[in-house]
Amino acid sequence: MKMSKGQSGRRLLGLAVVGAALAFGGAAFAELGQPRPWEMTLQESASPVMDNITWFHNFLFWLITIITLFVLALLVIVMVKFNAKANPVPSKTTHNTLIEVAWTIIPVLILVGIAVPSFRLLFQQLDIPKADLTIKATGKQWYWSYSYPDHGKFEFDSLLAQDKKPRLLGVDNEMVVPVNKVVRIQTTGADVIHAFAVPAFGIKIDSVPGRLNETWFKATKEGMFYGQCSELCGKDHAFMPIAVRVVNDQEFASWVEGAKKKFASNPANSFASAGAAAQ
Repeated sequence: MKMSKGQSGRRLLGLAVVGAALAFGGAAFAELGQPRPWEMTLQESASPVMDNITWFHNFLFWLITIITLFVLALLVIVMVKFNAKANPVPSKTTHNTLIEVAWTIIPVLILVGIAVPSFRLLFQQLDIPKADLTIKATGKQWYWSYSYPDHGKFEFDSLLAQDKKPRLLGVDNEMVVPVNKVVRIQTTGADVIHAFAVPAFGIKIDSVPGRLNETWFKATKEGMFYGQCSELCGKDHAFMPIAVRVVNDQEFASWVEGAKKKFASNPANSFASAGAAAQ
């Protein structure tokens, strides 16, 4: 049975609509702060830095799209207007001062237009404001340890929990932070180079043995946010997730009091935890 061109076109259009709905409606099937099926864009922002990263990403996307279409249009014009059949007697023009000045100045202006927001974003990421809370994150093979030097100096390990969702992102002990507070992250590695990264907060920084690196974020939404080690660090690199639970001030104060007792009476057993995670 043959299909008419009209039927074929309608079917293709329907498939395109379904594909677009799956791509852009995937948020309905996943929570904030984690990847979702068919995701083609950045994760939804939950910090001022990530807001600017998203804006800059979209700005560059549209800019490079316009440039690409402009160059494509020029190529089409050249192929149609100046081919041997349409233009049998070619022009002997070798220079055009206006065009040569334009194709020098316009790219410079475009690069300046990119550089200004780029440097502004870089400065925002590197210039850490006065912190309300400091957390030290130590990357180990293959899990994270967190300590809270401003709140009793307790420390605990955070390992992948196979029975928790989302898969390969759930952990036994989440890092807990208060909402709308500046959190300074100090990170290092205990063995090899790791990387502390949480996409929704717009942070990614190497955890290097013998060196203390710093970054920061200010979570603007409550909920669970996930990341992973983003540096190839060994055979279980894919199994050391980062889970950050953002709560209000009262819940955070209550959690701190409980954590002081829990992790003081039951200190983290790194070697036993690492063995359990590897099995």
